[in-house]
Amino acid sequence: MSDRRLLRHLTAAVLIKLVVLVALWWAFVRDARVPVDPAAAACHLAAGREAGAPCPGARP
Repeated sequence: MSDRRLLRHLTAAVLIKLVVLVALWWAFVRDARVPVDPAAAACHLAAGREAGAPCPGARP
């Protein structure tokens, strides 16, 4: 009997948390965009590049 009650409470808690997370995402994150410069991304992904070395033409 108490197992069903515990399961019901846990399910309700998880559903409430999911609703809150979706609402927060919808309100604050949904429209956020990060501009990506293809040349800078390619430079960072290039093999053999030393860590911390500046990419030519990349913005500081």
